[in-house]
Amino acid sequence: MEKKAEDPGQAKRAAGYRAAEMVEDGMVVGLGTGSTVYYTIERLSERIRGGLEISGIPTSFQTALRAKAAHIPLTTLDDKPEIDIAIDGADEVDPKLRLIKGRGAAHLREKCVAAAAKRFIVVVDEQKMVKKLGAAAVPVEVLPFAVIPVMHELRRLGCEPVLREAVKKDGPVITDNGNFIVDCRFSIIRYPEKLETALAAIPGVLESGLFTGLVKKTTVIVGGPKKVKILSSADIFA
Repeated sequence: MEKKAEDPGQAKRAAGYRAAEMVEDGMVVGLGTGSTVYYTIERLSERIRGGLEISGIPTSFQTALRAKAAHIPLTTLDDKPEIDIAIDGADEVDPKLRLIKGRGAAHLREKCVAAAAKRFIVVVDEQKMVKKLGAAAVPVEVLPFAVIPVMHELRRLGCEPVLREAVKKDGPVITDNGNFIVDCRFSIIRYPEKLETALAAIPGVLESGLFTGLVKKTTVIVGGPKKVKILSSADIFA
């Protein structure tokens, strides 16, 4: 008998729903961008219909639209600079809970929201868990005015930078902040913290998709075909 293929959305739904259960009444919730987080939004919408009262801070226009459609009340980082919990996805997660994010071109706002949160919940499926960061490209948000000199400096760091092109329009991807995205492939990244610092030091770079400084408040929810696994900084520093 042929084995039935696993639903690729099943693991994401399990992780996204589990994160939604961590949200408590009265919380300010950072809402990330990406397919797994959209399951969290779906479940939060159900809980709101059941009486949960929260306010959300979206990290992208796309997330804001989904949250509004789900009847999640929204606020801003200016109005609520202290966030109780931020929930987001990731492209890669290593054993020390360091991340590569930004396939959705929202990592600048995502990092602002995650940094302001007391807890940072990362929802992924098992395929996003890696031994070493680097198989996924590191997205870098770049000021359009400086894109050529920035790409020159990125090459000096040892990567092959590629300006991300839009899919349904001519020209480059434009972020919600009006900037470009340069995708940087470094192969294996041996020292993620040092690389994040080096990228941030390049004039014209607004933010990279490396998230290495939030580990102590990070919890990773890994959705699988049969169960959900939860990892936290306590597992690393124990």
